Amino acid sequence: MTKRIYVAGHRGMVGSAIVRQLEAKGDVELVLRTRSELDLTNQAAVNAFFDTESIDQVYLAAAKVGGIMGNNTYPADFIYENLMVQSNVISAAHNANVQDLLFLGSSCIYPRLAQQPMDESVLLTGTLEPTNEPYAVAKIAGIKLCESYNRQYGRNYRSVMPTNLYGPHDNFHPENSHVIPALLRRFHEATLNNDSEVIAWGSGKPMREFLYVDDMADASIHVMNLDKSMYDENTEPMLSHINVGTGVDCTIRELVETVAKVVGFKGSISFDSTKPDGAPRKLMNVDRLKSLGWQYSVELEKGLNLAYQWFVDNQNKFRG
Repeated sequence: MTKRIYVAGHRGMVGSAIVRQLEAKGDVELVLRTRSELDLTNQAAVNAFFDTESIDQVYLAAAKVGGIMGNNTYPADFIYENLMVQSNVISAAHNANVQDLLFLGSSCIYPRLAQQPMDESVLLTGTLEPTNEPYAVAKIAGIKLCESYNRQYGRNYRSVMPTNLYGPHDNFHPENSHVIPALLRRFHEATLNNDSEVIAWGSGKPMREFLYVDDMADASIHVMNLDKSMYDENTEPMLSHINVGTGVDCTIRELVETVAKVVGFKGSISFDSTKPDGAPRKLMNVDRLKSLGWQYSVELEKGLNLAYQWFVDNQNKFRG
């Protein structure tokens, strides 16, 4: 039986990866809308969409995302847009009797100084990282929306919390991007300009975990389609979210040096310690997901090569 699946945010990095994998399946009919076709912050429009489309499953990958600078500069935009999108899509899905939904969150939901690696149970046990607190609060609200609909109405609304993601269709904006696309672009342009030095933000000491986006898409589809009894057995009561990551991290310095190698930059590298580092370490405990039969397959250097090749092939999209 063919499932009608709505992927919200299908043009984004994660959403497009989910679409690529779902398209390879023979029992799926994708329902897709661009932002101009459906404004997910408009409750009436979202309700009308769900009322008429007979959706079977929802992947909620739509979100306003950005790096440290973007989160610091536009905190109101980040919390408002994410809260509105999540609330509208989840409530409309419920009202249209959609039983299965997967919400994509972020590892920034966990306390800044959470014990490492971060287990799902540390949610709401400490203070969040200040640089992206508004975004994190919105994502926590999305998790609690899913949990609440499950508790009150018996829905099957699951949440996956990815570690730092990268890959095709990432945001390579020179100011508002995450660390990997920012570094790939910076080293690429430095190589083209024959620059002798690249200066990276921060001390280089914080540790981060990175997951290639196709692995994230594969994990999302895996979790969405887990048998409910198996999922419930491996999930604490009323705890709807599952960490998705590699369980392996590296220092930002190591990441910078690997990016330089991938791009072929031959100059020197220095670190501007006057710039913010963010949290000292963010490593996911992925034992729960492993117990549910999934683990990552793309190692960091291979993934960086794939991401860089995609950037090179699509440079015309990133002018200016």
